[in-house]
Amino acid sequence: MNCKQFNSISLEEVLLSLGHLPTKQNEKEAWYLNPFASESQASFKLDKRINAWYLHSEGVGGNNTDFMKKYLNTSVNEVLGWAQKQNFSSFHQQQQIKKSEPNYRIDEILDLQNPNLKQYLQGRGLSPKIYEYIKEVRFTIGNKKLYAIGFENLSGGFELRNAFYKGSLFKKDVSIIDLSSNDQGKSNIQDRAVQGVVVFEGFIDALSFIELQKSFAGDILVMNSIALLNKSLEHLKNYRDINLFLDNDNAGIKCRSEIIKFFPEAKDHSGIYSNHKDFNEFLIQRMKNNISNKAEKQSEKFPDQDKHQFRNQELKIKNSNGFKRKR
Repeated sequence: MNCKQFNSISLEEVLLSLGHLPTKQNEKEAWYLNPFASESQASFKLDKRINAWYLHSEGVGGNNTDFMKKYLNTSVNEVLGWAQKQNFSSFHQQQQIKKSEPNYRIDEILDLQNPNLKQYLQGRGLSPKIYEYIKEVRFTIGNKKLYAIGFENLSGGFELRNAFYKGSLFKKDVSIIDLSSNDQGKSNIQDRAVQGVVVFEGFIDALSFIELQKSFAGDILVMNSIALLNKSLEHLKNYRDINLFLDNDNAGIKCRSEIIKFFPEAKDHSGIYSNHKDFNEFLIQRMKNNISNKAEKQSEKFPDQDKHQFRNQELKIKNSNGFKRKR
């Protein structure tokens, strides 16, 4: 990614990815609290028409590159390195428009079969209970053939994950799972008044909720990116009972506050997993605790001379996660 490409990305999306939300906005501009320092009155202006910013309290402004240089206090090369690692939906949309022939394609969409993908899900605390909500997607990027867990959105695009890859294909959009009929609800979502919805940022967290829940009968809305906050807000108008399970990082906290501002009746459940970054980390810790508790109970059945051998085996179980996972 070069400066021209980075500067063409919506600065509104860049700010949102960093956890900054406007205090007021219209079609032409948006106002934010100073992203570089604490303040009580918004002095940071984003001009949406030219995708440029100006900080009135300091008398400085510029484009995306200027903003990130100041925000990260670093060089242009470091800024571009950071931008390359992000998954900006507006940049992907520009790439699709500019390229007459995309350099990627989906080769097959299957029910989950690959043992490596099943092992990855197991490491995330997920059992075959959630397999019906995902697919195995085999795809090609350039000349490289890949496979990943695929989670479909309402526009037919896919969020993709495996132990070493995190990305998406085709148009970014939210996803909605209808647990009341045990099927993915893609039709008439906006035509019916739905009683309850739970909201997650990512699909792994949503699957973690399905793994744990026993009686919830409603919808799960997966944002797939906090850049899709506005689209998520439109869908949430259809629900009477809104339950939030967003990440406990800066971006998640800001996003949660914005949703509650529009829907004051929304319930925040982040306290359930307050010691964890997200709901999946909470599930993984529960899984480890269960393994530990079962091992302790089992060890009580062994004679004293065998307990040392059993505890060594328990340690192997706890450290059996043999691959590096990318979230």
